Amino acid sequence: MKRLLSLSIAISLFACKGEPKDYVTLSGKINNPDESKTLKIFKGRDYEKIIPLNDDGSFNDTLKVVAGDYNLQHGKEYGQIYLENDNESAFETDYNSFMDSMVFKGDASDLNNFSVQSFIISKTYFTEELVASNDMSQVDDAIAAYKSAYEDLKIKYTDVDSMHVSMMDMNIDKTVQQITKYMESKMARIKAFPKGSASPAFEDYENFAGGTTSLSDLKGKYVYIDLWATWCAPCIKEIPSLKALEKEYEGKNIEFVSISVDEGRGYNNDPAEAYKGWKKMVNDKELGGIQLIADNGFRSQFIQDYKVTGIPRFLLIDPNGNIVSADAPRPSNSALISLFNELNI
Repeated sequence: MKRLLSLSIAISLFACKGEPKDYVTLSGKINNPDESKTLKIFKGRDYEKIIPLNDDGSFNDTLKVVAGDYNLQHGKEYGQIYLENDNESAFETDYNSFMDSMVFKGDASDLNNFSVQSFIISKTYFTEELVASNDMSQVDDAIAAYKSAYEDLKIKYTDVDSMHVSMMDMNIDKTVQQITKYMESKMARIKAFPKGSASPAFEDYENFAGGTTSLSDLKGKYVYIDLWATWCAPCIKEIPSLKALEKEYEGKNIEFVSISVDEGRGYNNDPAEAYKGWKKMVNDKELGGIQLIADNGFRSQFIQDYKVTGIPRFLLIDPNGNIVSADAPRPSNSALISLFNELNI
């Protein structure tokens, strides 16, 4: 009789568990959602599903997947999530701080939180203020703190498979290599163009407002130069901050000069179309300051003299035509205002 009772209990437990589900349940909420009210889950061209959001940003749906890492998109923001059939996964975030506020729950939450937090810590330690400091000892300290914070994440999130840990280890090492390489090249630029040395000059660059402008025409004022192009996304991102600066320093002893290096890229290598594109963007975005276009793109003598290999790049020249900074802070970086204050601009 006892044997029959034990067998009955075992069968009952097995029946309650049921067969593994051939789908994953994904739920959660996106606060302050984008007007699209959709969440896209995709993996290259192999998989895509659009999940509708409720008015409050909540969602709940099922997806049939092959276990692995997937991309997610809401509005203009992107993220990553590990999905596996028979799991119940969830996350909550705010669209205004998409990655920074993302928290995963349910199955594979350790793995997903480990991945997103490993990304976030790079922003914590490698700030624009650090890069603008030009202090390699501070950068070395930040790298050490970054590595230590990553090791703490591995202790905090224990339920992460060795493959994902190994992949993240490589990403962390790559990030360290990138910041190190960037700072070394930045320090090399500073050494090549020391403060107080005569600045390379440009002559007779076409001015959008009409005529031509040379650096010598601006003597007697500080000159903040933005080297950019219409196809450069990071350049475009700086435009609102640059406009704000131009307004704040209007009438003061400084000129804001934007020099486009457009020469064909983004326009099927057609210089004539690139020129039209420059004119159109300056007009459409109502760009302020002095808008110039270099005479030969990246091959222009001024660009070559400053050893420019990537944009955006910002330069600050004093009223005597001497270099203040051959790699000045971006308009969006508060370090630029501090620099202006030091110079009593």
